[in-house]
Amino acid sequence: MDEEIENRVILHGSFASPYSKRIELALKLKSIPYQFVQEDIQNKSQTLLRYNPVHTTIPVLLHNGKPISESMFIIEYIDETWRNGPHLLPQDPYKRSKVRFWANYIQLNLYDVMLKVVKSQGEEQEKALKEVKEKLRVIEKEGLKEIFSDTNGEPIVTNETMSLVDIVMCTLLGPYKAHEEVLGLKIIDPETVPGVYRWLNAISQTGVVKDLSPPYEQVVEFLRGFRQMCLSRS
Repeated sequence: MDEEIENRVILHGSFASPYSKRIELALKLKSIPYQFVQEDIQNKSQTLLRYNPVHTTIPVLLHNGKPISESMFIIEYIDETWRNGPHLLPQDPYKRSKVRFWANYIQLNLYDVMLKVVKSQGEEQEKALKEVKEKLRVIEKEGLKEIFSDTNGEPIVTNETMSLVDIVMCTLLGPYKAHEEVLGLKIIDPETVPGVYRWLNAISQTGVVKDLSPPYEQVVEFLRGFRQMCLSRS
């Protein structure tokens, strides 16, 4: 079998999915060529269902014809399989455990409640936004000093140092300015969470994030349409 075909990397995902975007970031950071297959989440392909029969969701990474699912596991697979480029998880076991902890904290505690802010209004939205800000204060107070222990808690991010937790934070709150414009709300306050504010802006300035980020107007248009659709259904 041709070596190029044997080592082919295919990502089944969606341009609008933060989970899918995580994998694209990881692949780009490692300079891994890949083919992107756009999936329709409302009309899932038989290929996707075959490759991920348990959760039937994106993303799914195919390497050598073998499928790997769940974004966190895919990123770890990429980091362990391709040793070139930056390490997405620290080599030191203790530091690696901290990166995993905070990546998991952000995913479990921020994603669903941030989604609720976008999909709701009135009292429900206010409650969800309050919860988002509480979680951000935890990250500000406890997370940054552990995530960026080598720089005394100062969030410094480059293509060469970006890790799993940066990727998760980026795909969840990277487009926070577009969220604020669509919602008419302040989500990231540089006065109350200055470290988180600097962190997100440092991530947004990396070359790989700039390359993968759609135009700001497109993000705003998508968020506005998604919000209107959700509100019309409620």
